[in-house]
Amino acid sequence: MKKKKQKTTEFYDDQRVIANMDVDGMPRSALRKAPRRKLKDEFGQYPKKEETIRLTRSERRSVIWGMVSSYLLFGLIVFGAFALLLLFFIKVWFR
Repeated sequence: MKKKKQKTTEFYDDQRVIANMDVDGMPRSALRKAPRRKLKDEFGQYPKKEETIRLTRSERRSVIWGMVSSYLLFGLIVFGAFALLLLFFIKVWFR
């Protein structure tokens, strides 16, 4: 007995978007470089171009110093925790 082939309907793309699957910050494709589209907000409007913030020289220095000091503090905390761990291993664990 032969099985009858079912008729398949041909797919028709009407270019409607049901759910936007674009993720901000994620590259579109690694194989081809597509032009970047402007993202719309939830109301379908393009974001307005905002003015850039101009910092004076002293403000820029204080921002850079704040970043550097935060990284130094984080590094000091990590180094201190590592030193305490080594001290614990030497004095308590290996006795």
